[in-house]
Amino acid sequence: MVKRVAVILAGCGVYDGTEINEACAVLVHLSRAGAEVKMFAPNTDQMHVVNHCEGKPQTDKRNVLQESARIARGDVTDLAKLDVAAFDALVIPGGFGVAKNLSDWATKGKDCCVKPDVEKVIKAFHQAGKPIAMCCISPVLAAKVLPGCEVTVGHDCESEKWPYAGTAKALGELGCKHVNKNVTEAHVDKKNKLVTTSAFMCNAPLHEVFDGVGVMVTEVLKLA
Repeated sequence: MVKRVAVILAGCGVYDGTEINEACAVLVHLSRAGAEVKMFAPNTDQMHVVNHCEGKPQTDKRNVLQESARIARGDVTDLAKLDVAAFDALVIPGGFGVAKNLSDWATKGKDCCVKPDVEKVIKAFHQAGKPIAMCCISPVLAAKVLPGCEVTVGHDCESEKWPYAGTAKALGELGCKHVNKNVTEAHVDKKNKLVTTSAFMCNAPLHEVFDGVGVMVTEVLKLA
């Protein structure tokens, strides 16, 4: 039976939206597995817009849904219209948009709030016993919405390879169990049907990130 998968995007571009390489990796692996995919995004303004050449904020405004359409080739739907009953699984790629547009983790860290529409969808999938996959920084959403869950964002000891390892400590402070995994691996929280992988939380070659996302997709589809 064909698995129907909802993918939530947070804009377009690593610094203020969804990480494009991660989104593409998710979509390629889902396609290869024969899944039926529908993309969603919040119809709201981004927290801010970042010049990706300079890494600096700009003064103009952009809409998360409209920017996500760049990745979805125009075929993206307002997150408020997502019907959980129509899908078998949920996937949320990473990128700073997760911490800026799907939540305010970027400014508040572990004291952040997840945006209401995003929290509603995550809770609905979880309560329906449907699996959820998250990569890169996205597991922070699960940490806030699903107390006591198990996740990975890679390793918990900061190094050149793992520059964002401090996130693991913050997740632990939220009551989650962080499990160290390499970039080509994923962690499966069987109790919560939650699958996570570090992706670009690791300073790794693109093909290793791609492979890790592939493991995540394979595992979440097994649970669907």
